[in-house]
Amino acid sequence: MSSKSAANRPARWSLAARLTAWYGGSAFLLISAATGFLYWALVSNLDRADDQFLVDKIRFLGVLLRNRSDDLPGLRQEVEWEWSTSRYAQFYVRILDETGRAIIESPGMSKYLAPEQFPGAGPVETEPGPGAEIHSTAGKSFRVLAARAGLGPSGGPPRTIQIALDRSYEEDLLAGYRRNLWLVLGVAFGACALAGYQIARRGLRPVAEITAMARRIRSTNLQERIEGASLPGELSLLASTFNEMLDRLEEAFTRLARFTADIAHELRTPVNNLRGEAEVALGKARSPEEYREVLGSCLEECGRLARTIESFLFLARAESPAATIAAEPVDVGRELATARDFYEPAAAEAGVSLHLTAPDGIRTTLDRTLFQRAIGNLVANALAHTRSGGAITLTAARNDGAVHVQVADTGCGIAREHLPFVFDRLYRVDQARSAAAGGVGLGLAIVKSIATLHRGSALIDSRLGEGTCVTLVFPVERPADDAQNLA
Repeated sequence: MSSKSAANRPARWSLAARLTAWYGGSAFLLISAATGFLYWALVSNLDRADDQFLVDKIRFLGVLLRNRSDDLPGLRQEVEWEWSTSRYAQFYVRILDETGRAIIESPGMSKYLAPEQFPGAGPVETEPGPGAEIHSTAGKSFRVLAARAGLGPSGGPPRTIQIALDRSYEEDLLAGYRRNLWLVLGVAFGACALAGYQIARRGLRPVAEITAMARRIRSTNLQERIEGASLPGELSLLASTFNEMLDRLEEAFTRLARFTADIAHELRTPVNNLRGEAEVALGKARSPEEYREVLGSCLEECGRLARTIESFLFLARAESPAATIAAEPVDVGRELATARDFYEPAAAEAGVSLHLTAPDGIRTTLDRTLFQRAIGNLVANALAHTRSGGAITLTAARNDGAVHVQVADTGCGIAREHLPFVFDRLYRVDQARSAAAGGVGLGLAIVKSIATLHRGSALIDSRLGEGTCVTLVFPVERPADDAQNLA
C-alpha cells in the first residue's frame, strides 16, 4: 500500500529547480514590471503631448476668431494651410456655428469624424483638455478636443471649434515598440532562466560536495572531515555540525572497538582458567577431594563470568534510548542506613568504620533497587581501597533543588590523570589490584549509568593518599512515565 502511494506521488522539484524557478521568475517579473512601466510612461507622455498640441491649436484658432471673425475666407485658408503643411501629425479642424452647421472644415474630416462624435465643448478661455480617444469607422484612431470661442468686437453667438489629431503614426510607433518589447521580454525570460540555473548550480555546489563527502563516509574512514573555511556562512555551520557528528561517531566506534576488545579480554581470562583447570584435572587420576577442589575453582570462575556478563547486559540495557526504570518515592536516608547495615560486618572485618550523615525528610523519586546497587558498588569499591583504620562516610543532603548523595573514604585515592576515565567501562586505575580483587572495571560505569537513568549525574573528586569522594546528584522529582525495571 505504501509503495503504491509512493509510486503515485508526483515527483518533487529539486532544490536547484526551485531556486532556478524562483530566481528566474522574480527577475523576469521585475524586468516585466520595469518595461511595462516604461511603456505606460511612453503612452502617457504621448497623450500629454497630443493634448497640449490640441490645446495650443484651439487657443490659436480662438484668437483668430476673436480678431478676424468676419474674415471667413482667411480663416478657411489658415485652416487648410495648417492641415496641408503637417507631415507627421495630421490633424483636422472644424468650426461650427451656433446651429451646429460646419462653416469651416479641413478637407476629408467629415469622412472620418462626424460633429456629434466630439465631446462637449467648454469655453476656450478655460483649460480645454484633456482630449478624448475616438476610433473612426475607417479604423483610424484620433485624439479629439472641442471648445467654444467667442467672436471679436462685432459680437455674435460663440463658435464651436472641433479639432482632431490623427494618431496613426503614433499607433504604428507604439506597435513597433510593443513588438520589440515582446522580443526583449522573451530574450530576458531565457536569460533569467539560464542565469538562475547557473546561480543555483554554483550556489549548491558546496551542498553537492557535502553530499559526496557523506556518501564516502564508512566505518573505516570516519577520520575524514569537511573543510568549511571556503563555504558560505550557512553551509559552514552545516559542515561544522556534520563534522561534530562525525566526531561523535568516531568516538563511539572507537569506544565500541575498545569495548569489544576489553570484553574479549575479560571473558578470555576466566575461560582460559576453566580450560586450564579442566585439563589439569583430566591429566591423571585424582582423589575425590582434588576433583572437589577443581570443581569449586571452576564454580568460582563461572560466578566471575556470570557477574561480568550480567554487568555488560545491564550497561547495554541502560544505554538503550528506550530504557526506563520503576521509580517510586524513596526516603534517601533510610536507604543509606540499609546499605550501611548491610556492609557494616564487612567493614568491621576490614577494620574500617562506616558512618552515616543524613537528616530526616530527604525524599525523591528513585528506583529503589538501582539506587541500592549504585550505593553498594560505591561502598564495596571504597572498602577495597581503604586500609584498616580508615573510614567511609555516607552523606545525603538537599541542595539547589536536587538530592546529593556522597560516598567518601580515606583510602589511597586516585591520581588526577585517571579521574576523567574512572567512569569508563573496564577502566582500572590499578590493574593488578583490581584483578586480584575480582573486579572487572565496571562498578563505577554502572554507578554512572544508574545516575543517568535517573536523569542525574555522577561526580568524583580524589587526592592521592587522602581518599576519594563520589557524589551522585538526583533531581527531586521524575516524570511518571518511567515504569520498566532494569535491575
